[in-house]
Amino acid sequence: MKIPIQAPTESDINNLLTPLTNPSSSTTGMDDHQHSKSYWRFSKQDFYPEPSFQNLTAYRSAFSQTIHRLRDRCLGRSSDVTELVELKKQSENDMHKCLTWIDLIWLGFGSVVGSGIFTVTGLEARDNAGPSIVLSYALSGLSALFSVFCYTEFAVEIPIAGGSFSFLRIELGDFVAFIAAGNILLEAVAGAAGLARSFSSYFASMFSSNPDILRIKVDSFAEGFNLLDPIAVVILFMANMVAMRGTKLTSFSNMILSMITSLIIVFIIIVGFMHSKTSNLQPFFPYGPGGMFKAAAVVYWSYTGFDMVANMAEETRKPSKDIPLGLVGSMSTVGVVYCLMALALTMMVKFTEIDRDAPYSVAFEKIGMKWAKYVVSLCALKGMLTSMLIGSMGQARYTTQIARAHMIPPWFALVHPKTGTPIYATLLVTTISCIVALFSSLDVLSSVLSFSTLFIFMLMAVALLVRRYYVKDRTSTHDMAKFMVCLAVVIGSSIGITALWGANVKGWIGYTVGGGFWFVGTFGMMLVQQQRVPKVWGVPLVPWLPALSILMNVFLIGSLGAIAFKRFFICSGVMLVYYVLVGVHATYDVAHQESIEPNLEKGKTASG
Repeated sequence: MKIPIQAPTESDINNLLTPLTNPSSSTTGMDDHQHSKSYWRFSKQDFYPEPSFQNLTAYRSAFSQTIHRLRDRCLGRSSDVTELVELKKQSENDMHKCLTWIDLIWLGFGSVVGSGIFTVTGLEARDNAGPSIVLSYALSGLSALFSVFCYTEFAVEIPIAGGSFSFLRIELGDFVAFIAAGNILLEAVAGAAGLARSFSSYFASMFSSNPDILRIKVDSFAEGFNLLDPIAVVILFMANMVAMRGTKLTSFSNMILSMITSLIIVFIIIVGFMHSKTSNLQPFFPYGPGGMFKAAAVVYWSYTGFDMVANMAEETRKPSKDIPLGLVGSMSTVGVVYCLMALALTMMVKFTEIDRDAPYSVAFEKIGMKWAKYVVSLCALKGMLTSMLIGSMGQARYTTQIARAHMIPPWFALVHPKTGTPIYATLLVTTISCIVALFSSLDVLSSVLSFSTLFIFMLMAVALLVRRYYVKDRTSTHDMAKFMVCLAVVIGSSIGITALWGANVKGWIGYTVGGGFWFVGTFGMMLVQQQRVPKVWGVPLVPWLPALSILMNVFLIGSLGAIAFKRFFICSGVMLVYYVLVGVHATYDVAHQESIEPNLEKGKTASG
């Protein structure tokens, strides 16, 4: 009988996370060499130190082996130790461990509240869901909570800055992790740009009924990209500059702003219900149940901030205690708050009169409380500002771990010795986000962001199941085959149910068959022995909750419009081109060499 492997305890993790440099101990030659370097350096070797990029001849040779390298990387998987220890050396300096569970709770509140409730609620209630936007938030919140469970188990056992990228790289391999990495960066850019555009709309609504008054219209540009927004660029740049100064400073700033925001939210809910009319809830499903599900897929954006908090695991003092309290506690509270805010809005104003860009401010103005719109706008602005602050931290840490793995130049992985923050990674995401925020409208950004987010959350549920049921060189071929068949049935039935709904198939037979296959696939996993048992914190009801998370995320993806699929596949195609030309060769070199440092020295000698 095989004994399931237990996940590492907190003491095991702490042993792995011993600082890279210790003043009381002797350092290696590499440590001395690293600390003799200036942080502000920009040589070719800092960007492309891998052998495949030393010269044109080396690249041609590497490119001729692309098929072999793709096969190798598709099958290659990372490990806990590689992500926790080896890759951290690429940053040369440690991030500062300064966060507690209190910080994480407020970071969770600040990153989530404001990242969607003040931005897409009006758009979706007006165009897709009507009053049923309340159920859209409830459905999305439940699905997000399942994803939170998956993130929490991983973050407790592997407290590293890479978040879902690292988790997927360990369980599903390099290629899947790269696709996720591209979507993570797409999510980061679209999310930051969308928040900045919404900030501009709410700021304008404080002194004008036209939310586009501060934007510059260019008639020659395509619709959706023809309103230039310089205010969005400025506020996004300022938020990222604060985040680069230090993690604890950003956390403290967020805590103060979030406390103010929470008081204003209580005011919005109370006053909203005081001026509510039940007649405004009729009809509850003006666009049918399909509109409610479509809105649920988009308002999922409102819950996406929690993954940014999971990225702060590397800077958390006691991951096994702080992360579960911070993630699960904050997300449960936020879900209830969102439903109450959405209900207050739709009862206060008829859904056909809800403003698409600044719904709450305009709603208070319509009921005669013109002064209250300034309070609401202030709350929205503060919420979006904290979301941008925390988002910039989380996005930069995603990017840092991606660079540590050499999927993008490792120069972006460098951590500043004084601030303990990845300044180069922050600047990369900031620059791209500012460019996108200048041109793209909110509806364009929200559909792209939702697809990427749902796709990654679905992969995280799959990775959690793989982690529990498969351990290399331990799981028998028979057990692995049974697990893979069951997993394929769960995913396939989820896609089938979604396809039936998307095709507007009536009747219960198709859904019953699809649901039956999903149940059989999930139940079949229960008959396979789990190979890992989390010792500190684990997702309850495995495999049922992860399987349900897969179903809900796939269903929400299917509820998005065709344009979201088109944009997603175009972006993924661009990512694959980059991977074939650059990413696969860099990661192959790193995987098949003990160190790239000798090549770095060789390149410097040759250039000298």
